[in-house]
Amino acid sequence: MAKTKKTAADADPDPETGADDGATTDATEATDGATKKTAKKAAKRPRKKKSLVIVESPAKARTINKYLGTDYVVRASMGHIRDLPKGKFGIDLEHGFKPEYATIRGKGKVISELKRLAKGAEAVYLAPDMDREGEAIAWHLQEILEVPEDRVFRVVFNEITKAAIKDAFKEPGRLDTDKVDAQQARRVLDRIMGYKLSPLLWKKIAKGLSAGRVQSVAVRLIVEREKEIRAFESEEYWRVAVRFELDDKTFQADLRRLDGTRIEKNLDEATARGLVDRLGGEIIEPPATEETNKQQKLVVLKAGAAPLELVELEEKPKTRRPTPPFTTSQLQQKASTMLRFSAKKTMMIAQQLYEGVEIPGEGSVGLITYMRTDSTRVSPVAVESVRAVIEDKFGKEYLPEKPNAYRSKAKGAQEAHEAIRPTEPHYTPDDLKNVLTRDQHRMYRLIWNKFVSSQMKPAIAHVTTAVFEHPRTKDDRSSAPIARFVSQGEVQVFDGHLRVFATEGTGKEDQTLPKGLTVGNDYTPKEVDGSQHFTQPPPRFTEATLVKELEKKGIGRPSTYASIISTIQDRGYVTLEQRRFSATELGEIVTDRLVEHFGNLINTEFTASMEGDLDSVERGEERWDLVVSRFHTLFADDLEKAETNMRSLKEDPELSEIKCDKCGSPMAVLYNKRGKFLGCSKYPECKNTLPADGVRKTSEAIETDYKCPKCESPMVIRDGKRGRFLACTAFPKCKSTASVDDDGKIVVPKKTGVDCDKCGSEMVIRGSKRGPFLACSAFPKCRNAKPLPDELREPPKPTDELCEQCGKPMVIKSSRWGKEFLACSGYPDCKNARNLGEPSSDENSDEPEPAGLSDGADD
Repeated sequence: MAKTKKTAADADPDPETGADDGATTDATEATDGATKKTAKKAAKRPRKKKSLVIVESPAKARTINKYLGTDYVVRASMGHIRDLPKGKFGIDLEHGFKPEYATIRGKGKVISELKRLAKGAEAVYLAPDMDREGEAIAWHLQEILEVPEDRVFRVVFNEITKAAIKDAFKEPGRLDTDKVDAQQARRVLDRIMGYKLSPLLWKKIAKGLSAGRVQSVAVRLIVEREKEIRAFESEEYWRVAVRFELDDKTFQADLRRLDGTRIEKNLDEATARGLVDRLGGEIIEPPATEETNKQQKLVVLKAGAAPLELVELEEKPKTRRPTPPFTTSQLQQKASTMLRFSAKKTMMIAQQLYEGVEIPGEGSVGLITYMRTDSTRVSPVAVESVRAVIEDKFGKEYLPEKPNAYRSKAKGAQEAHEAIRPTEPHYTPDDLKNVLTRDQHRMYRLIWNKFVSSQMKPAIAHVTTAVFEHPRTKDDRSSAPIARFVSQGEVQVFDGHLRVFATEGTGKEDQTLPKGLTVGNDYTPKEVDGSQHFTQPPPRFTEATLVKELEKKGIGRPSTYASIISTIQDRGYVTLEQRRFSATELGEIVTDRLVEHFGNLINTEFTASMEGDLDSVERGEERWDLVVSRFHTLFADDLEKAETNMRSLKEDPELSEIKCDKCGSPMAVLYNKRGKFLGCSKYPECKNTLPADGVRKTSEAIETDYKCPKCESPMVIRDGKRGRFLACTAFPKCKSTASVDDDGKIVVPKKTGVDCDKCGSEMVIRGSKRGPFLACSAFPKCRNAKPLPDELREPPKPTDELCEQCGKPMVIKSSRWGKEFLACSGYPDCKNARNLGEPSSDENSDEPEPAGLSDGADD
């Protein structure tokens, strides 16, 4: 067979230069030669440097990495790497409030790895979130990596999609130092107030207390609401209504005017009784109970009820327009009321959806845009995308001619940001039902519904208003006041944006009026209802209403609402009961003292103005150190006065009527960070303490069949600070004890086969509040003890349960205190954990969602 020849046109060029000698060669020889040449050139050619991209979390890194390709290495900083030092003030008040930053404990390994990668990288791209905190993380990274500034770039994106990531890396920017300064100012302000004010509270009230620039204002709102509720005096009022039945339809009309006076909560019992009697009703007193004064009176209709005349009948169209997509505060409010999510949980799940969720066949996909925003702006590309989804899924009749536009209500809203929306509206909630956890799916559905409905046509209804009067026009009205009853009915003509929520229902049915109503005709009521009511105090704040109040008063920003709410609960100043906040006694005492001596700083107006100043710093309109200086001047003056004038509850406590059961002295009312307790007024001579009610809580000993191994006396189970234990009844002569499990059985120390290096006895595994440890079996003669080596630790126990956050198996682990708990096997990437027997968030959410989830217009 003839050899195949190559022409000059067919010859392979040099793999690096593209050159070719044009000679005709044997195909096999050419291939071999080219291969050798390629290998030789490749060996000489230097390897191309990769660029380093740094984000905050591994989940975000995974999603971004798949879009950037092999020229980039993506790593996570695991949040902040530097902060103000713990246990030290860290602010130089004499030199422009210069902060001292220290590496966060445990971040040394992460920093070393990032430094190593940055040193050999072609460029370093800092890609934390686009808010102030993200900018601060990026700045700290730049400072600690020691890379020349011309090789460091800042990239920001509102969503983690291929297009957004590619666009961000096409035009990378530099760090926004104004935004960094604004975050630094906030951190310095909080440190000054926390580190200077908390010691004052320790000295005057109780050790372990804390105060904060924003948290104390939030607590003040709750405390003041609590005082309003206590001071509220309920007032009785009455309502009168009539019910008609016509054409098999029952409808109600309520008393709105009586002789020209508008009726709201001003109708007294005598007037209500007289009107009911005129209309043919009779009020029946309810049975006597403890709650009689709070019950509604019962009404029956007597024969020959008086007719009412229909004097007005009006029909008007009603337009119900869609509302903008979510901002952070609105998402937190809606998730609280509709999904029963705390603000902290809402932000955690939203963060998961933003950073990326594994979708089969596509890898990690960011499903929503950035979730910390006060803007309602939506990009033109996203608008076009959702309009296509609306036309495809709901029909052209639901699509407005022009896109709906919204203006942000929040003062100083950052219009460079976008509202919270799905990154790809074509991913419907139903498409992702089997991909997301239940909580993630509910959150995504809430966001998707809100965004899609925001670009649909308004809903249209016809509202019919009927006005009835008594006495009738034809009657003599001189002897009785004219009572006007109003009834409204609504019929939906076009569901518009409400179509998105059709499968969920609105939670209420609108009353409809029969078509046979005619002005001038008389209508006799089937029922007359006179009911007793009482005015109610203002409601306690829920998480939703507290976030709304904080936003309304300009306290905090989108990224801080969740942390504010978590902090005030952690400090013990408020409690959350039945999803409503109540101020604790300690919270009220601390707040009263702070308001008395720092009222010009711890109030909503000043805090809101400080937020405005921080916004000015971010816009480059003001220097951060001048903002801090103005605050410090006021604060330092108040602090100096409070040091002298604030009454000390420790040195001058209130004395109770309870006597010390040890020395007979009066017991003083004292406080610690857990609340109120009683302490002997003769302290330190007598250090006796009692619970706040003066009753010492003692647990009854539980008899057992065990005998003391030392003296043969019976053993009983007692409760101690570290839990239940077995104790000898001959105490204090015999101090023998033993550990018991939850069933009251003796816990036998586990043998190890390891000899004690001090006495030669066998070492055993014992438990303590810090977890299991090695101890000599000859205790108490030999007190040798050592940490438990890893090879003797029990491995995590498998379970059949999957993590509701990442889908990996859950395992049973032991805490350092020796308590078993459920934890995700994906730790540290997933830190989901909970107590044994505690239901998962999915199981906690099994109650039906409240009606009104679909009501997107009521934000």
